[in-house]
Amino acid sequence: MTDKTMTPEDVVSRLRSGMTLGIGGWGSRRKPMALVRALLRSDITDLTVIAYGGPDVGLLAAAGRIRKLVTAFVTLDSIPLEPHFRAARQAGALELTEVDEAMFMWGLHAAANRLPFLPVRAGLGSDVMRVNPHLRTVTSPYEDGETFVAMPALRMDAALVHVNRADRLGNGQYLGPDPYFDDLFCEAADAAYVSCEEIVAGFGDAPLQTLLVKRHAVTGVVETPNGAHFTSCVPDYGRDEAFQKLYATTSWPQFAERFLSGGDEKSYQSAVQSWQEEGR
Repeated sequence: MTDKTMTPEDVVSRLRSGMTLGIGGWGSRRKPMALVRALLRSDITDLTVIAYGGPDVGLLAAAGRIRKLVTAFVTLDSIPLEPHFRAARQAGALELTEVDEAMFMWGLHAAANRLPFLPVRAGLGSDVMRVNPHLRTVTSPYEDGETFVAMPALRMDAALVHVNRADRLGNGQYLGPDPYFDDLFCEAADAAYVSCEEIVAGFGDAPLQTLLVKRHAVTGVVETPNGAHFTSCVPDYGRDEAFQKLYATTSWPQFAERFLSGGDEKSYQSAVQSWQEEGR
């Protein structure tokens, strides 16, 4: 048994420019924001990012850290289109591969199972194939002879995910309504780093389905209370809608100077608390 606890800075020290980085969560829900903020404090750039995108993508795009994005969407949920991602995309600042949500999921499954691709019906009859001319189709070798999209595996050098609870060995538990495929992100990556609201000694009699992330697929564990802010981490806390609105309506230089210029996660949390105490 191995103690895998780390700090956000430890995690970032293991990442490099040019990597393919997967980020778990979904839209503006249970994103590993503390790890993303630690990444922003580094000089790492030229990333290929794979994510069901939210403010993780928006922050990295605004900071010019993304070379290529593979996604099914980039949204803040209550704000349909992530504005900082939109600005970067409209400026041509990054390359985009946009696929159907189901195609994305099967790309994760393929990578987790170390397969080069998996056949999927999603995408057929849509513009997905037109806007992604690198995609190919395959024909079933059986009597049906059906045609499928051959969704490539979404392999990653590293993955970042956030869960409610984890132990020091790397097992992770979610307590909210949805796993958001975080287990697949971990299994699809060469290294996986799990941040959590709390590190616990054990999970008691928790339902087995909540024990989402298994230690064999985890490289490091980071305790980051409020580490998904401003996204939701139900039931520990909901999305900070007021702060999300501020983020969405503030220019990137102003937002970064006020909330991301400190030297660590504690500085960010302190800046948010000060803003809240000022009456917003």
